[in-house]
Amino acid sequence: MLAIRNGKIITPNQILERKILLLKQDRIEGFADSLDGLNGIERVIDAHGCYIMPGIIDVHSDKIEQYIQPRPMSQVDFEFALRICERDLLSAGITTIYHSISLFGDEFFGSSPLRTKENVQKLADLIANIHLRNHLIRHRFHLRVEIDNLAACDIVREMIGQGKVQQISFMNHTPGQGQYRSIEAYRETVSKYNGRHNGKEVSMLSADELQEYHANKPKLSLEQQRELTRLAHQNDIPVASHDDDSLEKLDENLKIGVDISEFPISIETAKAAKAQGFYTVVGSANILRGSSHSGNLSAAEAVMEDCADIVCSDYYPAAILHSIFHMNEKHGIPLPQMVNKASLNPARAMRIERDYGSLEAGKKADLLIVDILDGYPVATHVFVDGRATLDIEYRR
Repeated sequence: MLAIRNGKIITPNQILERKILLLKQDRIEGFADSLDGLNGIERVIDAHGCYIMPGIIDVHSDKIEQYIQPRPMSQVDFEFALRICERDLLSAGITTIYHSISLFGDEFFGSSPLRTKENVQKLADLIANIHLRNHLIRHRFHLRVEIDNLAACDIVREMIGQGKVQQISFMNHTPGQGQYRSIEAYRETVSKYNGRHNGKEVSMLSADELQEYHANKPKLSLEQQRELTRLAHQNDIPVASHDDDSLEKLDENLKIGVDISEFPISIETAKAAKAQGFYTVVGSANILRGSSHSGNLSAAEAVMEDCADIVCSDYYPAAILHSIFHMNEKHGIPLPQMVNKASLNPARAMRIERDYGSLEAGKKADLLIVDILDGYPVATHVFVDGRATLDIEYRR
C-alpha cells in the first residue's frame, strides 16, 4: 500500500486534516488516523500540509485542436500532438479528459481539416487506441454535432456502434440566438476565424444576409436529434445541448432527451436548466476572466447563484484548478463544493461516478497533491490508477 500523510484531504463534504490516505494498487483503500499497526505499507508520501483532492474530470475541451494545428497552415502528427497535450493536461491536474471535437456543417468559422469526417474519425481512433499503449491520463471522445450537418446522423451512429464516443452534444451557432444573439458579436468572432462563404468575406455580409442564410439552410430535425439521443442512452452515453438561451430551448431539450446544458447564455436560463434537472456546465476561463468572451453569462455569478454544477476547461485546461481556488478565495465558495464541480459532478454527468470523481474508499486512485505557490495552486503530484504520473518540485 501507499500512504499519503500530512495533507488536507478534500472529500465531497469536508476537509480532513489529520487523516492518512491509503492507496492499494489502483484503488483508494480508505483513511487511517496513524501508520502504527498498519501492515503492507510500501511507501509513504509526506504532503507537507498541501491539499489532496481528486483528479479533475474535464467534460469539454477543444484544446487538442491547437496542438494538432498550432497555426492555420501548420498541422502536426496527431499522436505526437496528443502526447504533448496530455503532458500539459496532467500538469493542470486533469486525469480524465473528454476531447470535444466538432462536426461543422459549413465553413463560416474557417475551413478546418480537423473537422472533416475522416480526421474526426482518425482522432477518435487514436483516442480509443492510446489506452492500449503507453499513456498518462484517460482520454475520452466528446463528439460535438452542429445541427446543420445533415451527414452527422450516419457519422454518430457509426462511431457509437464502434464504441468510440463517450459523449455527444448538439450545437447551433446560428446568429441571432444562442451564443451569438448579437449579430455583431457573431460577425466579429467569425472574422477572427477567417471564415469565408462562397468566396465572400463574412464580415461583408449584412445582418439580413447572415440571418437569411442560416435560417434557410437544412438542419437536423428534433426527431433526428431524439433518435441520436436514444441511441446514445442505449449505450450509456450522456447527451448535451450547447448555448441554451431560453425556456423554449430547454423545453426542446427535454423533448429530445438531453442530459446536460453546456454554457447557458444567461443566469435565468442557467437557473431554469438546473431546476429542470439538467447538469449545467460553465467555463473556468470565464471565471478567471470575470466574464464570457462572447458577452454572455458570468460563470462566477452562476457558481455563486448555485446554478453551475460543473466547471470545465472549454479552451484553457489550466484554468480549472485555478478557478477552484479563485472562487474559494475571492467569493468564499467552500473548497469541497468547488472541487465537486471539477470532479464528482462531472463524473455523475458522465455516468462514471461509481469509480471516479471523489476521494472515497473503493474508488479509483486518481488524485492530486496541490500546493499554493506565490498565490497560485500547483499540482506537484498526480496519481492515475494509483500510479504517480507526475512529481515535480519548484525551485526558489
